[in-house]
Amino acid sequence: MSEKKSTSEELEDLTSQFRKESRSRLVEKSGVIKETSNSLKEASDGTTSNQICKVRPRKNTLGICDDTSTSSSGSKSKRNEEQRKTLQFSETIATYDSLQSKSEISQSSSLSVTKMSAEYQAFVDSLTHETLEKISPQLSEENQKGLGLGSDKFTVNLKAKGLQEFPKDILKIKYVKYLYLDENEIKSFKGADSSDLLGLEILTMQENGLSSLPCEIQLLHNLKLLNVSHNQISHIPKEISQLGTIRQLFLNNNCIEDFPSGLESLGNLEILNLAKNKLRHIPDTLSSLKNLRALNLEYNQLTVFPKALCFLPKLILLNLSGNLINSLPKEIRELKNLEILLLDHNKLTFLAVEIFQLLKMKELQLTDNKLEVISHKIENFRELRILILDKNLLKDIPEKISHCVMLECLSLSDNKLTELPKNIHKLKNLRKLHINRNNIVKIPEYISHLNNMFSLEFSGNLIADFPIEIKNCRKITKVELSYNRIMYFPLGLCALDSLYYLGFNGNYISEIPVDISFSKQLLHLEFNENKLLIFSEHLCSLINLEYLDLGKNKIRKIQPSISNMVSLRVLILCCNKLETFPIEVCTLENLQVLDLSENQIQTIPSEICNLKGILKLNISSNQFIYFPIELCQLQSLEVLNISQINGRKLTRLPEELSNMTQLKGLDISNNAIREMPRNIGELRGLVSLNAYNNQIRYLPPSFLSLNALQQLNLSGNNLTALPSGIYKLFSLKEINFDDNPLLRPPMEICKGKQLYTIARYLQRADERDEKILAKIFKIVANNITETNFQFLCQKLNLAITETDKSTMSTVSLSERVHRTLDKWKTENNNLSVTTAALRDQLTRALTMIGAYEIMDKITALKLFTCAIKF
Repeated sequence: MSEKKSTSEELEDLTSQFRKESRSRLVEKSGVIKETSNSLKEASDGTTSNQICKVRPRKNTLGICDDTSTSSSGSKSKRNEEQRKTLQFSETIATYDSLQSKSEISQSSSLSVTKMSAEYQAFVDSLTHETLEKISPQLSEENQKGLGLGSDKFTVNLKAKGLQEFPKDILKIKYVKYLYLDENEIKSFKGADSSDLLGLEILTMQENGLSSLPCEIQLLHNLKLLNVSHNQISHIPKEISQLGTIRQLFLNNNCIEDFPSGLESLGNLEILNLAKNKLRHIPDTLSSLKNLRALNLEYNQLTVFPKALCFLPKLILLNLSGNLINSLPKEIRELKNLEILLLDHNKLTFLAVEIFQLLKMKELQLTDNKLEVISHKIENFRELRILILDKNLLKDIPEKISHCVMLECLSLSDNKLTELPKNIHKLKNLRKLHINRNNIVKIPEYISHLNNMFSLEFSGNLIADFPIEIKNCRKITKVELSYNRIMYFPLGLCALDSLYYLGFNGNYISEIPVDISFSKQLLHLEFNENKLLIFSEHLCSLINLEYLDLGKNKIRKIQPSISNMVSLRVLILCCNKLETFPIEVCTLENLQVLDLSENQIQTIPSEICNLKGILKLNISSNQFIYFPIELCQLQSLEVLNISQINGRKLTRLPEELSNMTQLKGLDISNNAIREMPRNIGELRGLVSLNAYNNQIRYLPPSFLSLNALQQLNLSGNNLTALPSGIYKLFSLKEINFDDNPLLRPPMEICKGKQLYTIARYLQRADERDEKILAKIFKIVANNITETNFQFLCQKLNLAITETDKSTMSTVSLSERVHRTLDKWKTENNNLSVTTAALRDQLTRALTMIGAYEIMDKITALKLFTCAIKF
C-alpha cells in the first residue's frame, strides 16, 4: 500500500485533468517545427504517422536509432523508467506545434505544458531515447547492422557513453537531425565540421559538466531545440544570438548569474527555461522576444517582478516561483494572453489590482507568500479554473469569488480563515475544496449544493459537526476531516456511494455507527487518535477496505469477523490496549503491513505463519519476554521493527532469524542485546540495520557478508573494536558508531561517519599490529628458555608433534619457537582471530608462566611503538 499523499501531491493529481484540457487550447496559438512536433505528439497518444514512420525505430549497438521495417512487429520493446517523462515532453512539443495542417493533429490532443513549478522540469529531463526514436526515419534491417547507410536522416542517442569529445565521426557517416548527448563529459564541439552541424534540429547535452556554452554553437543554424540544463554553466556566449531558428531553449539548473546578452535576438523563441540559476536581474531587452509563450524563471534570486516580462504579448505561461518578489507592477495588465501564473514561495504582501485585468487567467498559484487580503476584483477571473492560496495570512475570501464560475480547484490551506467564502455554493463547477489547517468552526449546509465536488478537505480546524446535507454531493470520493473536534460520526457520509477515502484522525469519536457498514466501496479509512474502546463489528462489513488505521485508541480486543475484511492490506493498531496478539488477524491472507507497536503483547501465536504476504511488521514497545521465534516463519517479511524503547528489553536474538531471507530492514534498537547471531550474515538482502542502544560487544565474522547493507546504526553499544574487513560492506552509505567505547578505531576516527576513513585506519592498524607481533615473536624466540617454552605451549594449547621432538637436537630453540608461533598464528588467522587479539593472548600466557624478563622487553617495545610510526 503506498504512503498517504500530501495535500500538495493530491492537488497535483486532482488538477492534472484540467491542465490537459485547458492547455490543449494552446495548440492553436503556437508555431514550432511541424515535422518534429507531430512525431512527438504521436509519442504521447500512441498513434503513428503515415507521413513520417509507421513503426517504432530500433537502436543499434552504437546507439544510433533507426527504423528496420514497415510493419508493427517488435514495436512493443521494453520501456525504461523514463517513459512517462517521454510522454510529457512529447505532449509539450505538441502543445507548441503549428497547425499549418490541422488534419495532422487532433483537436482534442492533450497537453503537458504542465505547471512549471513542478512539471516544467520534467520536460527538461525527459528527452529520452524513446522520444527521439519516434522521430527517426525508416531503415532496412540490413542497413541497421551497419550504420544505417540507406537513410538520409538519423536520430542518435549517445546518452551516458563516457564521451569526452563531440562525436564528429558519426556526423560524417550520416545526416543527423536529432542528437542526444546527455550524461557525458563533452566540453566543446572541437573538430566538428560546420557542414556536418547544419542539419541538427534538436541537440540535448544535459549533465555534461559544461562550465560554458561552446562558441561553436553559432554553427547550428537550423537548431530548433537546445537543452543544456543540469550543467555548471555560468556564461552564455554572445554567439547564441546566431541561432535564428531556435524555438525552445533549456538553460535551467545551471549557475548563470547574468541574463545572457544574446537571447534578445532570438525572435522565434517560444519556450525559455532559466529556472534554478542565480539570476538577480532581467534586462528590459527581454521584451523583444515577441513570440515567447512559456517562460520559467523559478528559483532564482529576483527581488522584483521584471517589468520587461509585462511586454511579452504572446506569453501564456509564466513561472516565477521560489524568488524574493514582494510586489507586482501595474504593467502586469499588459499580459493579455496570460493563462497560467505561478508565484509560489515569494514575499508578496498584496496583489496589484491590475492583475485582475488578465481576463484569460485560468490558473493562479500563490502558495507560501504573505498575502493578507484578496481584492473583490477577483470576480473578473471568469475563466479561472485553479486557484491555490495555501500558506498565506488570509482571514477571509471576498464574496465575489462566486463570480469565478469556472473554478474547479480552490485550495486555501494554512491560512487564518474562520468561515467558508460566502456564496461558495454558487461555484457549481468546483470539484476540489481544500481548507486544511485554518480556524473554521462550522461547515454550512449549503455546501451540499456543490454537486460536482469530489475532494473535500477540512483537516486541522475547529469543526464539531458535519452537515447531514453532505449526502447530496454524490460524486465525492475523498473526505478529510482529521484533527477537528468531531464527537459523532457524520451519518451523511455513509450515503456517499462514491466515497473511497475517509480520514478522521485526531477527533473525539467513541463509537462507529452501523450505517458505515453500507459504505462497502470504501478503500481507505483512518480513525487514528480517537476514543474508540472496541474494534467495531460494523467495520468488518467493509469487504473492499484496503487500509485501516485504528492506532492510538483504547481497543482491547479484535472481532473474529475481521476475517471478512478479505481486501485488507494495511492494518494499524498501534498504541492501544491489546494484551495478546489478536489471532483473528492471522486470517487476513492479503495483509501486507501490520503495526501492533505500543501495546502490551507478550507472545506471538504460531498462526502468524498464515500471513503469507506480510511485508512489514512493527511490534515495537511491547512486553515480550524473549524474541518471538514464531516470527522467523515469515519468509516474505521485508521490514521488522522490534525496538523496545517503551517495552521489556530483549537480551538475545535467535539464530533462526536467518530464515527470514527476504528481510531488508531490521530494527532491534533500544534493547539489551549482548551479541549478534553468529549467522546474521545469511541475511543477504539486509539493507538497513538499526541496533542502537543495546549492549553489543563485538560483531561476528559473518557480519561482513551483509553486502547489501546501506544503513547501519550501532550507536550506544559496548563495541571496543570494529572488524578489519568492514571495507567489504561496500554498499554502506550511512554509518553511526557514536557512544561506543571504541579503541580500534578510536571515536575521533568514527565521528566523521565515513566508511573509507574507518577502513583505511583499520588497514594501517593491521599493518602496524603485524609488525609489532613479528617483533614480539622475535623477542620471545631469542629470550625464552626450553622449560618456559614447554609451559607456553601448554598455555596456548599447542601440541608438540613427534616431528618437533625429532628436530630438537638439530634445530635451535630460537628457530623452533619461531616456527611454533608462526603455526599458532596461521591456525588462529583461519579462525578470523585478529592480530591484536593474538598479541594480547600471547602476552597473557607469558605473564602466567612467569617470563618476566621477556614481558619487560615487550612492555618496552609497546612504549616505543606508541611514539614511533612503522
